[in-house]
Amino acid sequence: MEINKELNALASILLAKAVKDLYPNVVLGDSVLDENGFTYSFAINTPISIKELPKVLKQMQKNIDHAYTLSYETVDHQTAVKLFANEKYKLQIIKDQKQIHIVRFGNDFVDLCKKTNLSKLSSIKAIELINVSGVYWEGNAKNEQLSSISGVAFENQNDLKAFQSVLRERKERDHRKLGNDLELFTFDLMAGQGLPIWLPKGSAIKYEIDAYIHNLLQRNGYKFVNSPVLGSKALYETSGHWSHYRDNMFPSVDVDGDIHVLRPMTCPHHLLVYQQKPRSYRELPYRIAEHAILHRYESSGSLTGLERVRSMQLIDTHIICTTKQIKSVVERCYKIINEASNTFGVKIHSVDLALHDKNNEDKFFKNEKMWIDAEDSLRKVLNDLNIKFKEQKGEAAFYGPKIDLQVETALGRIITAYTVQLDFLLPDRFKLEYKDENGQIQRPVLIHASVIGTLERFVSILLEQNKGVFPLWLSPIQVAVIPVNPLEHGIYCEKITHELEQELIRVEFDNSDERLAKRIRDAQIQKIPFQVIIGDNEIKNQSVSYRRYGEQESKEMPFKEFVSLLKKQINGHK
Repeated sequence: MEINKELNALASILLAKAVKDLYPNVVLGDSVLDENGFTYSFAINTPISIKELPKVLKQMQKNIDHAYTLSYETVDHQTAVKLFANEKYKLQIIKDQKQIHIVRFGNDFVDLCKKTNLSKLSSIKAIELINVSGVYWEGNAKNEQLSSISGVAFENQNDLKAFQSVLRERKERDHRKLGNDLELFTFDLMAGQGLPIWLPKGSAIKYEIDAYIHNLLQRNGYKFVNSPVLGSKALYETSGHWSHYRDNMFPSVDVDGDIHVLRPMTCPHHLLVYQQKPRSYRELPYRIAEHAILHRYESSGSLTGLERVRSMQLIDTHIICTTKQIKSVVERCYKIINEASNTFGVKIHSVDLALHDKNNEDKFFKNEKMWIDAEDSLRKVLNDLNIKFKEQKGEAAFYGPKIDLQVETALGRIITAYTVQLDFLLPDRFKLEYKDENGQIQRPVLIHASVIGTLERFVSILLEQNKGVFPLWLSPIQVAVIPVNPLEHGIYCEKITHELEQELIRVEFDNSDERLAKRIRDAQIQKIPFQVIIGDNEIKNQSVSYRRYGEQESKEMPFKEFVSLLKKQINGHK
C-alpha cells in the first residue's frame, strides 16, 4: 500500500507536538519518512515505553480536534538558532544550512518541516502509532540513545485497516518471531550481542543449505579451501581493507608483537592461495570457495535478528580470470545464483548495479579508467542477459563495482541477498600474475561472487518468504511419529523412528502424555511436513498412516514405500 508522504510528514509534526505537550522536558530529535510511514526520535530522561503510546495518540487526536493552525516559513540561520536554542539535535541538523524551513504549530511549538504544505490537521482522518524503540543519534553507537516512535497516517479509516492487515501479516512473517516459535536460533547477551546461537533445528536447515551450495559449486568447477579466521594487519594493509574497511572490523589484538584481527572477508586469504605457485592462462578461470566464518562490527542499534549480525557464515567464492573471460564468468555466476534462487524459491525484488562516485575519493580507490572499464563490463553483462537493473551511484565496494540482487524483508526493507563484484584493484595490490599463450606475464581480474550471501541472512529471507514452511528436504524435522497410545503403540513407533534415522531422515517421536489431538496440533504448529499416526491397524499391516502439513486427508501405505517416497522427494530437492 502506498503511503502519502506529505500527510505523514504532517503527522510526524503532530506527534512531536503531542510528545512535547506530555513531556515538556523532552528534546526533539529528527523525523524520518519512508514507505512505512514516519518515525520521530526524542531524548527523554525516562524512555517512552510502548504502553504509553495510547496516551500519546490520545493527545495527538486532542490537538487535531483543537483545530490548531499550522503556518510555514523560511528563516535565516541566525533566526533558526534562536528558535531552537534549547534543541541541541535541531541545531546539529541545521548547522550548515543558510535557509531553514520551519513550521509553527499553535502559539508555542516550532519544528523543522519536511515535504508538506498541508496546514489543516483535519486532513489526517486515521492514524496509528506502531512501535517505540531505542536508536542512536545519527545511527552512531557512540552517540546518545533516543526513543524513536513510529507511526502511519491515512486519509480514511479503510486505508488504515488495510495497512493494519499488512502489519499483521508482516508480524507473522518476521523471521525473529518464526525463529523463536520454531526453535531455530537464539541470541543471548551472555554470548554477546549480534552473535547468534543456532539450535539443533536451525542447524539442520543451515547444514542442508550448506551442503546444497557446496555441491552446486563443485558441479561448476570450484575448489574448496580452508583459511584462518584471523588475518594479520599486514594482509589487510596490502588489500586496502585496513584503510577503507577498518570501522567494520573488530578491534585488533597483539600476538607476540604481530597485529591480528578477526577476518571480515576471505578474499585476501584466497589470493594467497592463488600465489602459491606460478599460474598459466590454461588454469583460468581459477575458481575457489570456502565455508568461512566471518566477523564484522555492526553498531548495537543496527543489529536485526539474523538479518544483521556480528558473526556470520558465508560460502565465499572468488574467480580469478582474464579480462576476456569477464563476461562469460559473470554470466555463469548469475546463472548459478539463479539456479540456487529457484531451488530455494526466493523471490528477487530488484537488481542494482552499484557504481563508484568519482567525487568521493575517501571511499573509493582512485583510478578512474579502472572504474569505467569495470562498470562498463558489468553493465554489458546485464544488458546482454536482458536483466532490468537500476544504477546506484556511490554504492560500489571501495575496490570495484558490483551487481546486487535484492529481496524484500517482512518489515518492508530491501536488502542484498546475492552479489557479484568486479575487482581490478586487489590483483594489482597483491601483484597477481599469469603467463599468457605467448609466454608474457599478465595481470588477471578478480571476481567476488556470493551465491546466497551469509547463511544467517539467507535463513532470515527463507523464513520470511515461506512463513516458516520449508520443503521436505530443508525442513528441520521432516517426520513426526505420533502413537495413538504411547503405551500400546510405542514399541512400533520406536522401531520405525530408528529405521528413519538410519536413512538420515530427520524424525521426532512424540511419546508425551498429551492428548492425541494436541500432539497432532503441536506437529502442525511446528510445520512438520509429514505427521505419521500409528495405531492398531498400522502395527498389524506394518504400515504408516500419514498426513502432510496443511492437508486434512490421511493416507496409509507400507512403511518401506513411505521411506522410498520420502527419499525421492528429499533427494530431488522438491
